[in-house]
Amino acid sequence: MGQLALQRLPPLASLPRRPPSLPPPSSASPSLPCATASRRPRFYVARAMSSHIVGYPRIGPKRELKFALESFWDGKTGAEELQNVAANLRNSIWKHMADAGIKYIPSNTFSYYDQMLDTTAMLGAVPPRYGWESGEIGFDIYFSMARGNASVPAMEMTKWFDTNYHYIVPELGPDVKFSYASHKAVDEFKEAKALGIDTVPVLIGPITYLLLSKPAKGVEKSFSLLSLIDKILPVYKEVLADLKSAGARWIQFDEPILVMDLDTSQLQAFYDAYSHMESSLAGLNVLIATYFADVPAEAYNTLTSLKCVTGFGFDLVRGLETIDLIKVNFPRGKLLFAGVVDGRNIWANDLSASIKTLQTLEDIVGKEKLVVSTSCSLLHTAVDLVNEVKLDKELKSWLAFAAQKVVEVNALAKAFSGAKDEALFASNSMRQASRRSSPRVTNAAVQQDVAALKKSDHRRSTEVSVRLQAQQKKLNLPALPTTTIGSFPQTTDLRRIRRECKAKKISEVEYVQAIKEEFEKVVKLQEELGIDVLVHGEAERNDMVEFFGEQLSGFAFTANGWVQSYGSRCVKPPIIYGDVTRPKAMTVFWSSMAQKMTQRPMKGMLTGPVTILNWSFVRNDQPRHETCFQIALAIKDEVEDLEKAGITVIQIDEAALREGLPLRRSEQNFYLDWAVHAFRITNCNVQDTTQIHTHMCYSNFNDIIHSIINMDADVITIENSRSDEKLLSVFHEGVKYGAGIGPGVYDIHSPRIPSAEEIAERINKMLAVLDSKVLWVNPDCGLKTRKYSEVKSALSNMVAAAKLIRAQLNKP
Repeated sequence: MGQLALQRLPPLASLPRRPPSLPPPSSASPSLPCATASRRPRFYVARAMSSHIVGYPRIGPKRELKFALESFWDGKTGAEELQNVAANLRNSIWKHMADAGIKYIPSNTFSYYDQMLDTTAMLGAVPPRYGWESGEIGFDIYFSMARGNASVPAMEMTKWFDTNYHYIVPELGPDVKFSYASHKAVDEFKEAKALGIDTVPVLIGPITYLLLSKPAKGVEKSFSLLSLIDKILPVYKEVLADLKSAGARWIQFDEPILVMDLDTSQLQAFYDAYSHMESSLAGLNVLIATYFADVPAEAYNTLTSLKCVTGFGFDLVRGLETIDLIKVNFPRGKLLFAGVVDGRNIWANDLSASIKTLQTLEDIVGKEKLVVSTSCSLLHTAVDLVNEVKLDKELKSWLAFAAQKVVEVNALAKAFSGAKDEALFASNSMRQASRRSSPRVTNAAVQQDVAALKKSDHRRSTEVSVRLQAQQKKLNLPALPTTTIGSFPQTTDLRRIRRECKAKKISEVEYVQAIKEEFEKVVKLQEELGIDVLVHGEAERNDMVEFFGEQLSGFAFTANGWVQSYGSRCVKPPIIYGDVTRPKAMTVFWSSMAQKMTQRPMKGMLTGPVTILNWSFVRNDQPRHETCFQIALAIKDEVEDLEKAGITVIQIDEAALREGLPLRRSEQNFYLDWAVHAFRITNCNVQDTTQIHTHMCYSNFNDIIHSIINMDADVITIENSRSDEKLLSVFHEGVKYGAGIGPGVYDIHSPRIPSAEEIAERINKMLAVLDSKVLWVNPDCGLKTRKYSEVKSALSNMVAAAKLIRAQLNKP
């Protein structure tokens, strides 16, 4: 690909080459306490309430960036075409916010893959295996870190706090040489300025960056990542100097790590870092944004004691207790960026309720110091409701996607400043009332069934060790049985067939025949490869959550409600608007068809209730666990119908179980109790000989391993390969796990194909801490996003590795 500078775009022909001059701030604006007399910051004081957006989706309203990225990765288009698509997306986002009247418009929230990876590039923290030495980091190095390449694996990917967005985990150690290696933040600011839009450049804050990193391979696990703070701050200072030279007046540091349970030393490091940057921040207005939860009292006091900060941003949707802290102590003269519009869900804001919250805050900080904001970046919601032409009118009236939330933010700011849009507020009030009173939302019978669940903990009556013996007698599997997680490649033809069936361009009979042929191909391939427990490949499914939601009551679906999960990977979360039931069997027909094609066990594939919940836009008018139990009852019916149809291995994926774990320790046990209970509900009545599998991916599991054991699954397959086998450390430390377990032996999110020897080495590492009687061999995750050429080679090597180790185990 060449050493193309990341996002160093030439001026577009249609844009002025010199940014227009911007009006200077009022000379009456007060200076910050930390400013020196010679470098007084230009502090903007709002005459009326202002508005702010923490961040915005970058994938595009119709996934334009996704398709541009994949075309570039496939070599079908060049870097210039990719850059042009990206520039058009950024420009349209900035213009949309400016046209809506947003005062504080973010820049540098766009990314070709991930903002944490962008920060790694900015700091020049490239792991040595990618061969980068110096200079501006280009696409070749950048995408190699994200996706791996033919010779080296990608960096680890894990969930961003408790969201379904994944970030690339920095690999750091004492020998990392940091340098200013990507000018993306400055380039984007200049790009927006050339459009006449003065933006707020956004940087991942230094403490969040370090605490979300991991020690590099070969570095002691006890290595203090915060010990690197003095090495990265000089780079941050260089970036700040460049931004000031480019004319930036504001800077936003995202420090969501502050909502976690940080200890006193970590908070001291946070305070010291920003104090150390004080002189570099002079001349800038500084916003520190937190989100996703309440900020603990000690962190709040540390944050608000910083002298060089102009404004503080808080999530007041998921962090309602923060208001109590603001009431007790909010620093005089500072701006409060009040996140009252939900950045993580798609329900229309209750404007009247938000006005009441803002009035409470006005009494504390004053109207001129209050800024209406989103609770977090809108990255986590769908892009634009205008693209939804098939949603029914009533349901659509209850919703607001990112584009509509921008309008809501500004409407609240205008209303609070005396320019209330009466028609908009009246319409909003009617829509809120419509949702509360709609008969399609509530099902009394379901509510009663859920209430009855709390009288039992729904455990299988036999211990897992006894069940495994009964299952082995029936299944007769070899040592180290091989399997895959569920999905096989979703080809262009498959997607076309499903589209044509939905559009009624082909008959139901033709559709079933086409899917049957795909099943036969997948089954034949697995048998030829020598895989022991088969899957049907999920050719009939669009998405592991959407497929089930489409067959359950209480769910609705969008046409273009895409949300970025990682890189070019997007998901289209269902909308759970009402009580959930299962009108009829969902998978029995397909699983039975596939089982008839082979003598080997064929897994019935289901998505678990917690994952369906966490990967959907969930109703916010009742507790989440109530909705989860409703889904669990529906999946329970499906499990029992599969068993009656002769399916003896049933996988109930809970890929997102840890994802929903609250960020504060004080709230975690309650969540784990009901989440694990919901899983057990689904399979509590099956026979001992029916083997229940589950799957989890891309999370740190060590701290919840006992909850995973408490799920009481017979076999669990789990992400492992990108994380340097850190899952295995819990078994090194003495945790006993008696059920079957398959830590992934290779990374399916990268096109790289590992050798049989490499996979065998991974299996041997697992056998050092796990009994061969319980160990399974499988990839990290489903194969949906891979090509058949990659799948065949990787699975062939995986089976060869398993056979090699079996032979070694059988030696006397």
